[in-house]
Amino acid sequence: MAAGTADARAALPSALAEALAGYEEHLRTQRDLSEHTLRGYVTDTVWLLDHLARRGGRQVHELDLAALRSWLAQGRTRGHSRATTARHAASARSFTAWLRRAGLTPDDVGLRLVSPKAHRTLPDVLAPDQARAVVDSTAGADEPIGLRDAVVLELLYASGIRVSELVGLDVDDVDRGRRLLRVLGKGRKERSVPYGVPAEQALDAWVTRGRPALATPDSGPALLLGARGHRLDAREARRTVHKAVAAAPGAPDIGPHGLRHSAATHVLEGGADLRSVQELLGHASLATTQIYTHVTVERLRAVHAQAHPRA
Repeated sequence: MAAGTADARAALPSALAEALAGYEEHLRTQRDLSEHTLRGYVTDTVWLLDHLARRGGRQVHELDLAALRSWLAQGRTRGHSRATTARHAASARSFTAWLRRAGLTPDDVGLRLVSPKAHRTLPDVLAPDQARAVVDSTAGADEPIGLRDAVVLELLYASGIRVSELVGLDVDDVDRGRRLLRVLGKGRKERSVPYGVPAEQALDAWVTRGRPALATPDSGPALLLGARGHRLDAREARRTVHKAVAAAPGAPDIGPHGLRHSAATHVLEGGADLRSVQELLGHASLATTQIYTHVTVERLRAVHAQAHPRA
């Protein structure tokens, strides 16, 4: 938790602080959220309760619709985007719903809170030739770090998995006979994700020549290792992707999630159905996957505008 947020939490009136602690415990034990998501909910709630305290509130039952609306409005005056405002509203509704279920408030005031819908921006994606240039950027590497970076790039693009899922892989999560990854996604949901021959070749080189050179007694079962033999950090994986993308001519500045977007887009453009892509990416809702149909339509529109004689 950032220093400013920690200070704001420490300054909360005792009743508000107790409610926040109970809510955090609920999120941690009942919602099975990732640490990043949990931290986001708690941080938003700290600042909501800080706002309530500054308005004179000392008990959670004083958190009414006016307080919620003024908190969101304050954020907008400070320059918060529609997406941030929408996220804050979602956090507030989650908290007020818990307050009602926990018997701390008579009603759920968040049910009446309306917030702007976040604009869904189309993700930057690589063209197929740019993606090829990115994953080929480590071709010929023979030292352990180069072999590992090749696996990072190949698997992210081949499978479309998240960077957190990639660095969480253990050696036993790779079924090299069937070319499948056992991936633990959001909400600790497990899925199997296929990968292709180039990724298989990169994996074989890493497992036989790269990983043994970096492994230490502390490496444990981790598939991907850092220079000191510990499990690869997601930040290092991101640096690997950014470096490879920067070397690809004309490629947009994307990170691992951009490779995920690119993989999904290219699979759809290759004829895959939306349900299959949903399963590949581990999306809980098909609506999340549908953004990739907009990406492919935008690309089709650009090609039409450039190539059609009457465009």
